[in-house]
Amino acid sequence: MAQEEKKPDLVVWDKEEGYYQKGLTYGTNVSAPAINVENITGWKQSNAELANQNFKTKFDELKEAYEKLVSEVNLNELVYASKYSFIPVMGQVYHLYSKADETYFLSLIAPNSWAQKYVASFKLDASHKWAKVDF
Repeated sequence: MAQEEKKPDLVVWDKEEGYYQKGLTYGTNVSAPAINVENITGWKQSNAELANQNFKTKFDELKEAYEKLVSEVNLNELVYASKYSFIPVMGQVYHLYSKADETYFLSLIAPNSWAQKYVASFKLDASHKWAKVDF
């Protein structure tokens, strides 16, 4: 058996090709430029903070939209569950009142026209949702 000649660690050697530095993307001898890894910790941290701020903003927007939707659903349930004996007209303002037994009823009569316990005023929109209006 022939003894293989040992090459120094800084020499790139392949049994088939021999010395093949040109295939490498980095220097392989002592005089080659040093390989310095950039410190990207600051970049990572600042961009992570920006991403987290964007996520928080989006979360707050979604939370606000959710709370608004829940409020609309609750108001619609309240009005649809109230008593009325007419078919509401879209665009017309209706007033919700509370009776002594805590039941609700919907009326066309304005709150300043009689002495009933006024709750709120609503208008039926084209999507059949009740929207609260100021009266």
